[in-house]
Amino acid sequence: MINSSALKWGLCVAVAVVCGCAPAKVTYQASSELERHRMATIAVLPFEVLKTPQYLPTAQAEVPVPEGARRSDISFSIPPSGQPREKEVTVSVPLLAAEKVTGLVLAKVQNREGVRWVRPEEAAAVVRSLGSPERGVTAEKQAWQVASRLGADAALIGRVLVYQERGGSKYGGSPAEVGFEVRLIGPDGVTLWSGNYYERQRPFVEDAIGAFQRGFVFVTADELAEYGAKQIAKQLPVGTPGSR
Repeated sequence: MINSSALKWGLCVAVAVVCGCAPAKVTYQASSELERHRMATIAVLPFEVLKTPQYLPTAQAEVPVPEGARRSDISFSIPPSGQPREKEVTVSVPLLAAEKVTGLVLAKVQNREGVRWVRPEEAAAVVRSLGSPERGVTAEKQAWQVASRLGADAALIGRVLVYQERGGSKYGGSPAEVGFEVRLIGPDGVTLWSGNYYERQRPFVEDAIGAFQRGFVFVTADELAEYGAKQIAKQLPVGTPGSR
């Protein structure tokens, strides 16, 4: 008798070959400066969200798209012809999403050996003590100032660009959508490494492997974020995986 799990996996692979590969959910980029720096202590700054709310005309209906995403993945519902149209649409990222993603990423990396992590609460206290950055001081340079004050070799910062909950139930409705970026900042605000995650669940015929991984159901935004944090953490070039 053929194992049902093996049958499902074989079907996924066959469909993936026929339909082509879905866009990469996670992408990474490392600076040539990365190998020059020893990072034994890293300050984790509280992640931010894309500034909200943003009010856009429905005719424009465009938002910043995370790296790796197709603009067609992010859409808005427009009433059929003859029905009243809203003059504006609101695009927002819940403020709580930043705290969630910060915690998820830290949880995935904090057991790495050979590196000490300064928690976001400590970094936030230093940010407050520094006050508003001087004119011309970028977010990256401010992150390095915070890291220096804490005796860290680098800073880990992030920004949540999309965090939209699924509509309906796990068996039907609109898919969840999550996108965020994480960056490792070194001396003078230089970005040593960056990782980007974006996913909006796709139909089986477009992303067979993803559908198999998700159990052929619509998952929540929190579940997508958990997956993204895990994948980002795997590639973060600091320390070594712990034994736990």
